[in-house]
Amino acid sequence: MLKKLLFILIVLTSCTPLFSQERPIEIVEETKANRLFLYALNKNEQDLDVMITVEGTNFRQSKSKPRMIRVPAASKVLLTNLFVERGKRANYTYKLEVNDSLSRRALPREYEAIKIEPKKKVIVYIPENCATCDSLVSSLEKSPYLYTSYRFSEKPELKSQLAPAFTNSTVKIDSVTTPIISLSGVLHVKIEDYDQLLEELNK
Repeated sequence: MLKKLLFILIVLTSCTPLFSQERPIEIVEETKANRLFLYALNKNEQDLDVMITVEGTNFRQSKSKPRMIRVPAASKVLLTNLFVERGKRANYTYKLEVNDSLSRRALPREYEAIKIEPKKKVIVYIPENCATCDSLVSSLEKSPYLYTSYRFSEKPELKSQLAPAFTNSTVKIDSVTTPIISLSGVLHVKIEDYDQLLEELNK
């Protein structure tokens, strides 16, 4: 299966307010046999309604009028599929209408949850005697957020690299028993659970 990531042009209608989402909808193109599937990737933390209109040659598509489709936050949703003429390559262009004012008429579809970048890059350093680290990492695994974690027991050199940040602190790195969390380069040692992490992410 061929996968291709395409960046799209958002088309704003005159009645649509400026969007509050931070990232534009992205389109993923997947092909299988003579069918070409166009998926929407919503890497925002809010649900959006999306409508795609496709034009071009060397393919057939449904003759029904395009509809708004609900694309939940942090998800991948099929917008449409094209039937490509045998032995040819689909030549197409498309435009999207994206609305953050959700409509009851938007078509709900099955969706695939995806991982997205949080507002601040998350790195979790796990000390040897951390009592809450496993629970925090487990919550991050279930969350929609991308993150990185390291254990000092597996990468002791990282502990040495972080030690200078604790030089002028009353807390010493050897005595830390909570996760050491870097949020876009700022270290935190008082975040013990996922709820506290979310609070810091949203500040």
